Amino acid sequence: MFENLDIQEAIRRSMQTEKNAMDFYRRGAGCMRNEAARKTFELLAREEREHAEWFHRIYQGGDIPDFDDFISRQPHPESDWLRELDKIVATDFTERKAMELAMEKELNLEKSLREIAAMIADPQVRQVFEANATSTRHHYELIESEYARLMGMVHETDMNTYVRE
Repeated sequence: MFENLDIQEAIRRSMQTEKNAMDFYRRGAGCMRNEAARKTFELLAREEREHAEWFHRIYQGGDIPDFDDFISRQPHPESDWLRELDKIVATDFTERKAMELAMEKELNLEKSLREIAAMIADPQVRQVFEANATSTRHHYELIESEYARLMGMVHETDMNTYVRE
């Protein structure tokens, strides 16, 4: 199990990861030509900000006293979320590529959050990690649905119609 210091470091890193994801979705939204895809990324940016705030509420470290100051900082220069998005933007950006990257990132983040949650004894802290993992799964599903729509794939809500015909 994590000791208190290790838990606080996990919380701090998770808060930074959520900010990195927020910055990723904001930057990605700015590159989107498709309005629905842009709105999806804008929604995800707002939700990632909320996730970072969940972690801030349970963070006991003194180095981030004000959440608004933290969240308004420039993007972290070591953010793998942004580094990978910037590679796409620099080559040949498409909504499809951005969404594929976002789905991959969300799946990896969900897995990581669940692994950390399983090691935490404190029920309140564990609950924040689990809730965040569940919301991260919903992000993946939202992106997957928008991706299918954008690619002209059959939407999951239309499956029964196509199967019966």
